[in-house]
Amino acid sequence: MMHLGISLTYALALLTGALAVPSQHLNTRQQPFKSTAITTHNEPWAIAFLPDNRILVTERRGNLRLVDPAAKSTSTITGVPTVAYGGQGGLHDVALHPNYAENNIIYISYAESGTGGAGGAVARAKLTLNANGGGALSGLEVIWRHSQKASGGLQFACRLLFGSDGALWISSGEINQMTPSQSMTSNLGKVIRLYENGTAFAGNPFASQGAIQAQIYSLGHRNPLGIDWDAEGRLWEVEMGPMGGDELNLIKPGANYGWPLVSEGKHYNGTTIPLHKTRPDFAAPKAFWVPVISPAGLIIYKGNLFSNWKGNAIITGTSSQSIVRATISGETAKEAQRISMGKRMRGIREDKDGAIWVIEDGGNGRLLKLTPN
Repeated sequence: MMHLGISLTYALALLTGALAVPSQHLNTRQQPFKSTAITTHNEPWAIAFLPDNRILVTERRGNLRLVDPAAKSTSTITGVPTVAYGGQGGLHDVALHPNYAENNIIYISYAESGTGGAGGAVARAKLTLNANGGGALSGLEVIWRHSQKASGGLQFACRLLFGSDGALWISSGEINQMTPSQSMTSNLGKVIRLYENGTAFAGNPFASQGAIQAQIYSLGHRNPLGIDWDAEGRLWEVEMGPMGGDELNLIKPGANYGWPLVSEGKHYNGTTIPLHKTRPDFAAPKAFWVPVISPAGLIIYKGNLFSNWKGNAIITGTSSQSIVRATISGETAKEAQRISMGKRMRGIREDKDGAIWVIEDGGNGRLLKLTPN
């Protein structure tokens, strides 16, 4: 199941004191930034910056918006494919091709309908912008799909990220099917690395096996909703756990992160899951959260505006209605600060000047620019 906050059983445990909550999780601290509202959106999900400082914002019902932050105005990009809207499904991430300035190609991820329900898909298209605002996608081509579909509309993930080598990375959710995360004949519950055209990257750890195996960089993931590079070129990932056990992982080639065989959380029906420490053959998270924060996005901060945050993981939380900052030292990480936002928080990006942009989840979700006080 998805995080819709926390389950009733979990909430009762918190209220009755049956579940210990670390004291730092209860702290309400003054926001260490100025928050400027730019535009308002209907169920926004992701942000991407264009070279001219305008911003693409996806809305889950299938709308792609063009934001002019200077004018605080919004217009529409047409040509978005029909999405399977429902549950957690819809239009998800957006990313620019590394050579966007020359080719105007963007990538979008979304849920699509098919036999058995819905699954995640990634497409690329040319973006043509109009002089008076708005624009259109053309030549749309699906370059990757989940290898199966399921009903329920849960846990698509499908965050997009390009590497310095031009490779496209996709965080693939397991659409609430669990066992495919451990299957090498499924691309569900994996971190995927592809060339820009959707073919498997030659340097992937299972490339020699061909077929779906060749796409896989790491496996054993549940709902990986944030990926980003640190300054050393290492890939970090946050994912929603079940009832408890949200994770911050350092992604390594060929590593298995254990879902659904191990977790720091429990199933929603209360059934226990063996902890990571019972299976040292699986990669354990570098930080985890019980109770959950419901992570929805991630950046590893690289700018100078928030000088004390450089190198930190900055995570947006939905049920926690927060921004969570975790420090990273070598291959260890720990929560350092939880900033109450009073709203479910979804997408997060850092602009070229070091300002942090976030979007609130749900109807009337605001696009916010965060700068130091």
